[in-house]
Amino acid sequence: MDTPPMSLTCAQCARKLGDLVAQLPVNDIEETWKEVELTAQQLANGLRVRDDDNHTMLGKTLLPQNLTTLLSSALNGTLIPGASRTAPVFEILRVGANLCVEHDQNRGHLLEAGFPQAVVSLLEGYTDTIPEEPQMDPFPMSIAHLQVVKTAVGVLLNATLTYEPVRNRLISLEVAKTIFRLSTAIYPPAAWMRTTSNLHLPDTSPTDITFDRIAESWTIRAGLSSWAGRLISELQDDVHPLFSQDVLPYLVQSLIAFTPPLLTAPPPPHFAQPSQLRTTLLNTDFDLLSESCSHLESSALDVADVRLSLARGFTFPAEHHDVPCFSAMLDFVEKGKYPPLWYVQSENSLEGGDVSKKEKAFDDCKAAVIKAVVEVSGDDRNLDLLWDDSDDAQPGGEFVSRMVDWIRAFVNGETSGNGRDDLVICATLSLGNITRGESHSTILLSQPYDIARLLSSDTLLAPSTDIKLKHGVIGLLKHLAQSSSQMPSNRAALSAAGVIQLILRSGVWDDRSDFMLEIVQVNAIGAIKHLCNNSVDNTCNFILEPVDSQDPPSTGLSQLLAIVKRSDTVAIKSEGTRIIVNLIRSLWMNERRDELISEEEQQARQQKRVKAMDALLTPACAEALAALIGRSAKHLILINEGVVALSLLSMHRDGGALVLNALTAPLPVEMTPSSTGSAPASTTASTSSEMMDSPIVFSPTGASSKMPSVRHALDQLVVSLKSESTPAEVRTNICAFLGQISKRGTGDGLQRLKDATRPILEELVNVHGQSMLWSAAKKVLDMWISE
Repeated sequence: MDTPPMSLTCAQCARKLGDLVAQLPVNDIEETWKEVELTAQQLANGLRVRDDDNHTMLGKTLLPQNLTTLLSSALNGTLIPGASRTAPVFEILRVGANLCVEHDQNRGHLLEAGFPQAVVSLLEGYTDTIPEEPQMDPFPMSIAHLQVVKTAVGVLLNATLTYEPVRNRLISLEVAKTIFRLSTAIYPPAAWMRTTSNLHLPDTSPTDITFDRIAESWTIRAGLSSWAGRLISELQDDVHPLFSQDVLPYLVQSLIAFTPPLLTAPPPPHFAQPSQLRTTLLNTDFDLLSESCSHLESSALDVADVRLSLARGFTFPAEHHDVPCFSAMLDFVEKGKYPPLWYVQSENSLEGGDVSKKEKAFDDCKAAVIKAVVEVSGDDRNLDLLWDDSDDAQPGGEFVSRMVDWIRAFVNGETSGNGRDDLVICATLSLGNITRGESHSTILLSQPYDIARLLSSDTLLAPSTDIKLKHGVIGLLKHLAQSSSQMPSNRAALSAAGVIQLILRSGVWDDRSDFMLEIVQVNAIGAIKHLCNNSVDNTCNFILEPVDSQDPPSTGLSQLLAIVKRSDTVAIKSEGTRIIVNLIRSLWMNERRDELISEEEQQARQQKRVKAMDALLTPACAEALAALIGRSAKHLILINEGVVALSLLSMHRDGGALVLNALTAPLPVEMTPSSTGSAPASTTASTSSEMMDSPIVFSPTGASSKMPSVRHALDQLVVSLKSESTPAEVRTNICAFLGQISKRGTGDGLQRLKDATRPILEELVNVHGQSMLWSAAKKVLDMWISE
């Protein structure tokens, strides 16, 4: 007679299961499966006691293979176990889960036996029984089946923790999507707030649906959801995106649950009073929200099809089974709130410290969704989906209108103070992403949006404004300003709103440390650069007008020169100097006479222009332009801009000597070989005659590059003029500049310039036939000969 199961050791239980596996082909009856259930139950209970030697010994037996065979036999070709097989399957899963807890060897044995794969197939079978579309109510399921599903997830979680082979296999099987769909159907976020009527199967007797049964069902469902979240987190990495666009309708269910009206609905009678279970369900809901927001953020960042699908669903609801995923994200960002039940005081509810942590975590959830929204708007393929010109009553479409409304509500004080600056950050970054070209800028700057007036609000650009908010606002202003040179009406709108002065007053060019500050500074430079391009009025105001509320007093030009000199960032130095290029161009280029203003106004304007020109005729401006040339060996367009600007400066009666000195003066330390490690610092600081007479110094032997290092801006002009890879237009402009500076310059500096460039000019004349470059080079040589 067989030994009763309750008296067997773990090893005896394992052998007993092997014997039962052998019997099943000829004895597949209820009694056999009852023995399987009881034996597996005792073995699972025994394995709960941590004994590495015992676990290791069992893993080396046929137990892993037998578990796989028993699971397959219990299903017998069906998707899910029948009513008589749920108990044996539950115990088989418990054995597998307990066998591999913190035991990599057994995890490997189970993987070789195909047990995790069989468990995945079981969960896929359950997933095939749920509706394709996400449901608001929980999927009806018996307690027995809930236990099977939860334990199956537990098996995969235990087998995956810290063990890459199982983890990689589960990723290849795309189990994350299966788990998320199934767990969301079994535990829809906050569904307990809406219903308790359909937790159980339709044939369940009403008398059996007691509160204890309801509580048990919700407890298992919440635990399943928690384990599923942990498993998905274990599977996530930076290499393999877990989710495709198919999961989006399930991901946004948590967001919908934390957005009115669902959020503010009163709880059903069973949960009207505080209890430990209610607290558990509240915590589970919030865990789901955190996970969903994190997955939305990472998917939007990493998966292009997710970004495209979200934007497409905004226009075509059928994309996500009529679940408005992108709109749900926007609604959550705008309207999502802390659950009222967090603040119910009782011994079982959340304590004050826990609530504060949850509020902070909830805000982080919104920040994650905002990042996802911004990423969606930043995908070029989504431009035509998010910007819609089909409705004249809503220029730009629903998304554009909503983003502007968020900004307007904040500026007009319709939102709760600085607590909602996240809406403005999201709106300005998103609008900046989709504002392309003159037509889009014109729509935003015109009625009904009049966005220049909104963005120029002190609320948005005050010195005390958070740097993240300034980042969004100034970034959008830069995009709007880019169209200003082609659209005078756009520049007029931005100028009338006082954008330049507001940026200068905002303090973004101040000397302070902030991890985002450099990005904002570059955007501010870009906005002002475009607004001053070919605009005498804006240029004069930038150069001459004192900036309000500055101590000590400053102007735009003084702030610019200070940041260009102070910054260690090449982008700030170079792009900031390009503002000086545009200032010079605007003032020196001939301007058409404005027939709409009086002669007196014309004279006053000209006087202001002359005063602004004088302000630019300083060593600081000339040296900044020379440094631009010196640092831009790989950016010939910047060399060309610097050459043109210096050439214009040299046309002034006081400009020749100024420019010549800047060309031949040692470049700042940032430009010299020491900054790249090619020479000692002492060499770069030298101003000896030997150094001044050697225009070019090469990197030391062994350096990876044979590119010459420059000590003066003149050196870089020599290199660019000599190089056949330099475009003919740039070389021609350099020749014209040499001719212009020769008219104004004198003394040793001019002679050094001639000595450095004459051989190259002569070579150009000899090598290049009748061409624009030949003509320019010959013109300079002829001028020097005639002197």
